[in-house]
Amino acid sequence: MQYKIPVQIENEDPIFLGLSLRQLTILMIGFWIAYLIFNTLTETTGPEIALLPSGLVAIITTAIAVFKFNEMTFIPFILSFIRFKIFPSERSWQSTIDSFQPIDIWFISHAEEKKQQNIDMNQKNDTMQELQEKLKNL
Repeated sequence: MQYKIPVQIENEDPIFLGLSLRQLTILMIGFWIAYLIFNTLTETTGPEIALLPSGLVAIITTAIAVFKFNEMTFIPFILSFIRFKIFPSERSWQSTIDSFQPIDIWFISHAEEKKQQNIDMNQKNDTMQELQEKLKNL
């Protein structure tokens, strides 16, 4: 039996006005914060001045919610941008330093610190023979 596998399984489906559930959630939380700012500042400064910081929060929230660059949303884009700016754009090869692994970003091990593991072929052959004998006994 054949099953059809969706190609774009990670794409978010639009729900309302072309916005996904994640985008709608970001907009609701951001506009709620902007509304709270507006309400608290209206009592002391008046609605005209309170509109400036709350409007700025609403604009930033909208930019974060609808931002997409090369299929990356706002948070992965900012993290990738920070990583790009922190690390040098060119790497020079050195014989004593291992390459980076994706998980070991901040860790560099030197060749002298690596353990030298020598394989004892006699011990390996003995182990293989013991395993073969155990298999025969089963």
